[in-house]
Amino acid sequence: MPRKNATQAGFTLVELMISLFIFGMLSAAGVGLLSYSTQAQAVTAQRLEGVAAERRLTAILTNDLAQAVARISRDLTGAPEPAFRGGQGPVLLRYVHAGRANSGDAARSGIQRVEWRLNQARLERITRPLVDGASDAEPTIMAENVERVALRFRNEGVWLADWAPSDPLELPEAVELTITRKGVAPLTRLFLAGAGY
Repeated sequence: MPRKNATQAGFTLVELMISLFIFGMLSAAGVGLLSYSTQAQAVTAQRLEGVAAERRLTAILTNDLAQAVARISRDLTGAPEPAFRGGQGPVLLRYVHAGRANSGDAARSGIQRVEWRLNQARLERITRPLVDGASDAEPTIMAENVERVALRFRNEGVWLADWAPSDPLELPEAVELTITRKGVAPLTRLFLAGAGY
């Protein structure tokens, strides 16, 4: 058998450079694909978190407003407040609702005073431990980056921009809430008030 000479025993410099170039291109494509996948996962997680927050807000408002009761409350000075108040100011909604959870069978009422406020681009839900003459508890942030909140109240087939009836025990039939947040399409939801479910 003839013996191979030294020039036939290995790769040439050109072959080595071409193989390194191909390996570099494959590596760059892999890194780009991994980076794109990581970014897509982060965007998906952010959007899923936004959907979960919207569903949580809708569920709480559905429960609260459906169980709204015609019950006058009193502020810290003892002055009466109507059973239901709503409008476009910093205090968006104020009402009393039934169905308050009572874990541990504590000696307390099953009704609760609730207030919704727009405070520094945050939609907050504030409750009181007692319906009459108690201070507000710490607010719960229900939505952030809120630019605008619009409310309408339905009464006898007519939509009203504010709810301040002459009868302090009167409740609206329904409430329409529209929330506009930065970078997100406006969210509009309808809720029955005082339905009792």
